[in-house]
Amino acid sequence: MDLSEILGESLMYPFKNIRALLVYVVLGIILGIAAAGTLAAIAAGAAANNLFAIIGSGIIGFIVSIFLVFLIAGYELDIIQYGIERRDAAPDLDFIRQFINGVKFLVVNVVYLIIPIIIGAILAIIFQHWLVIVIMAIVSIVFALALMMAECRLAKTEDLFYALAINEAIADIKRIGIFKVIVFVILVTLFSLVLSLVGGLIAEWNTIVGGVITGVIGIYFAFFVSRATGLLYSDV
Repeated sequence: MDLSEILGESLMYPFKNIRALLVYVVLGIILGIAAAGTLAAIAAGAAANNLFAIIGSGIIGFIVSIFLVFLIAGYELDIIQYGIERRDAAPDLDFIRQFINGVKFLVVNVVYLIIPIIIGAILAIIFQHWLVIVIMAIVSIVFALALMMAECRLAKTEDLFYALAINEAIADIKRIGIFKVIVFVILVTLFSLVLSLVGGLIAEWNTIVGGVITGVIGIYFAFFVSRATGLLYSDV
């Protein structure tokens, strides 16, 4: 698929799957309530000097929030998978499997983000030169693109080790086309900026309405990006 097809189809994807979009909205609302409720309960416990209330509320709220964060991440991986398979439908909720995949998603992100940091630290110790900044910029870009491929590899197979095959993830960039991947990232970033600007302008006009619109835009964008990423990887 060319980029115009990928982006055009992905823009319409959330509207074709309103029910799934609403499920995602509900998960986000529950996550927000759980996080806010936990903070409020901890603050109330602290004000009353009730250590039991602080620990109890903190643990319960943390568990619920973490579960939802990983569940949502796993759900996004399924959207990517459906994009890779070019299926028009949206995934259903599968609490346990998606939670486990969400944990794998976190592991993959940590690995691909920490390696450039380690490389940069080593180079800084050895060279201590401005060239290190240039090299690190290149390495960071390569690993950021490889991370996108790794997320697709995880979505496709649910295999953590398959996703952590860094050389193969980098090779996937070449299979799709380096130029195509870079242009894709630039276009998605620009689209994100436009949506953020719209949300910001509405928020200036009305804070409450702007907050709601910004939340909806964020959810729509998550669907859009996951779908577009899957369609991009479908060419591998």
